Amino acid sequence: MARQVASPNCDERPSGSVPELIVVHNISLPPGEFGGFWIESLFTNALDPDRHPYFAGIAGLRVSAHLFLDRGGNPIQFVPFHRRAWHAGVSSYCGREACNDFSIGIELEGADDAPFDPRQYASLAAAIQALLRAYPTLDRDRIRGHEHIAPGRKTDPGPWFDWSWFRMMLEAKDPQGRSG
Repeated sequence: MARQVASPNCDERPSGSVPELIVVHNISLPPGEFGGFWIESLFTNALDPDRHPYFAGIAGLRVSAHLFLDRGGNPIQFVPFHRRAWHAGVSSYCGREACNDFSIGIELEGADDAPFDPRQYASLAAAIQALLRAYPTLDRDRIRGHEHIAPGRKTDPGPWFDWSWFRMMLEAKDPQGRSG
């Protein structure tokens, strides 16, 4: 069960838009540091720009994700899945622009240059299986990294995210091989 923390950085999806894509991200604040409450502060517009030099440049951002998984795989839900979270920015998937309109964003506490914790993979696989059951418009073949929908602009979840292992875990969580 995810802890619920409401982010104001969301709105209604455009009429007729439903979740059809899952976007995996990584985030750490300050960059490369794990733990603490900085990400929650960022997603709730409460990040104090005086607490770290890096924060001065991002404190005004209005961003969010539907779900955040800390290093231990513990989930925090910031935006209800039926609403639009502000996670993808300028993006495109299969010729469709503005991926926020039709995607669910999941942030992993991590960095491009560090391996992810196995508990995060397990929690991510379990969360996505629950989403696949809840939203028939989702499919496990439509799970992408931020780097895939915003190439050249974003690099996450990065080279340390093991897509093969994650997909094996996702399959193991769904022994019938259901595709969505």
